[in-house]
Amino acid sequence: YYFPCQRWLAVEEDDGQIARELVPVDEAFVKKDSENDGQSPATLGLEQKAKSTTYTVKVKTGDKKNAGTDANVFIILYGSKDDTGIVSLKASKINKNKFERGKVDEFTVESVDIGDLKKIKIGHDNKGNSTGWFLEWVEIDAPSVGQCLKFPCGRWLDKSEDDGAVERIIFPAELQTIEYIPFVPYEITVYTSDIFGAGTDADVFIVLYGSDGICTQQKSLCLNKREQRMYFERNSVNQFIVELEDVGDIIEKIRIGHNGGGLNSGWHLDRVTIRRLLPNGK
Repeated sequence: YYFPCQRWLAVEEDDGQIARELVPVDEAFVKKDSENDGQSPATLGLEQKAKSTTYTVKVKTGDKKNAGTDANVFIILYGSKDDTGIVSLKASKINKNKFERGKVDEFTVESVDIGDLKKIKIGHDNKGNSTGWFLEWVEIDAPSVGQCLKFPCGRWLDKSEDDGAVERIIFPAELQTIEYIPFVPYEITVYTSDIFGAGTDADVFIVLYGSDGICTQQKSLCLNKREQRMYFERNSVNQFIVELEDVGDIIEKIRIGHNGGGLNSGWHLDRVTIRRLLPNGK
């Protein structure tokens, strides 16, 4: 079995996760890799990512005295097919100091397809100075199935409060579920030109347009400033797997640009190729 990864397991890198689920790739990919037939390890890592589903997890800490926690918080997502296993919520995209009173924190959780989300378990390890935590709610957005689910809690996870439990199983509130058209993964390859000053450190974004006026949201290709500095260098090829709204079989045009930020924002773009990935990874 061959399990490529080619990704960070680090709080301050990529999506902030320090554990990843990996699935084996086809033997053909491994042979290609060993023969150097155009299948680099980085590409295998992208094949891996294309088989994964990304969830956006928002967590609201209650607005009560001592509601915040310094303990290590974890979550498990249970679906109709599988569960994610324990995922540490380490890197909040919104707040440096996470799980503070009255605040909402946002995390990225990546997993193989677990099917329709049925319930979650959330808790902490009770370590640190102030460990007790009042959890208001958890919201999970699952673009691949087109659902945003709300998991209301409104209870303490505290050894000395409520029933003394520091982890809880929570079910979604059906009336608060938002349904939308599922997203699909696109493989986006960006070629920066080979001329002086061609590279950029700016935040590069893309929008895809299908027929009948359908278009995706504007999506940044880099997850953080470090990636912005790494990618889009002169004469480079950068590949991304991005989950976006399904614009159909025909992409009529794209809009690509940047925010003008960074030290060297000017960018000479050679070309972009896009492949819509179907559920079987084709």
